[in-house]
Amino acid sequence: PSSCSEKHPAMADTKLIGFGNPLLDISAVVEQDVLDKWGAKLNDAILAEDKHKPMYAELAESHPVEYIAGGATQNSIRVAQWVMGKPGSTAFVGCVGKDQFGDKLEQAARGDGVNAAYMKHPETPTGTCAVLVKGGERSLVANLSAANCYEISHYETAEIQELVTAANIVYCAGFFLTVSPPTMIALGKHVAEKHKTFCLNLSAPFICQFFKDPLLSVMPYVDFLFGNESEAAEFGKAMGWGEELDVVALKAAAMPKESGSRPRVVVFTQGKDPTIVALGGGISKFDVDELPKEALVDTNGAGDAFVGGFLAKLSQAADLAECVRAGNWAARQIIQVSGCKIPEGPCTFA
Repeated sequence: PSSCSEKHPAMADTKLIGFGNPLLDISAVVEQDVLDKWGAKLNDAILAEDKHKPMYAELAESHPVEYIAGGATQNSIRVAQWVMGKPGSTAFVGCVGKDQFGDKLEQAARGDGVNAAYMKHPETPTGTCAVLVKGGERSLVANLSAANCYEISHYETAEIQELVTAANIVYCAGFFLTVSPPTMIALGKHVAEKHKTFCLNLSAPFICQFFKDPLLSVMPYVDFLFGNESEAAEFGKAMGWGEELDVVALKAAAMPKESGSRPRVVVFTQGKDPTIVALGGGISKFDVDELPKEALVDTNGAGDAFVGGFLAKLSQAADLAECVRAGNWAARQIIQVSGCKIPEGPCTFA
């Protein structure tokens, strides 16, 4: 095979494309001392440092682990594909290694109907993410490896340009800001020029803390901004707006925008608490159907699934209330399984 994945036959069907970090999740239910040992906090995500390198092998030796296709953007795209239904409605771009883990990720994405158009790095292994689960909450430690090697030269190839041209919605998790801001800015410019829709997720508190400059360089192109309560509060703090979520949502919505044709929409999820949507100087709140505690397996992939459901309906020109409802419905399905596993059979959202 070439350095790109084989072409999907129905490129013209692509409505939604994601660019991000494809990672294989290594998931384990752990005790508090494991979290403490690696300096990991629940409901947080960090990038692996040298001290974390032995963790992946140790975890596999000391705990029953599950290998699950992951990477925040790819999770959202797989869920969106499931909700949209027609194979090839979505595409995903990122960098993997030429190895078994990369093949696993590609099989999972293609099995779900996503056109996985990976850049394949000959020397660097596919990225992994330790998912430490305790009491249903998750802590993520990502070792990006090949995912960190994505280059704008791949974005500029004819295959990827064809996919980007076909899609009318582009989505990136904030995690991609640590890898290729030039690709994100190129996407933003394309979207602004063609009056398409660019969607970004804050993704983790550390993005707002340590990657604020790249985040702000992409923000003018963002039509839809997503985040959870801890990310939103951290963004507010980084911007000097305080941590009151309604205020942060309104101020983020009012930040300067490249494409003046439509106002920015900001969507903050808060787990089981109401979803906050800011648009045009106003706030709407949408209740979340409560899930019985015993039905919760883990929250890994919940925020990704929310975005997937939301974007699927956005691609079908649904109104915001319907997009939020689909997002919360999708998240509810995913938290009842470990990791971001797509349920068997067609999507039953109605």
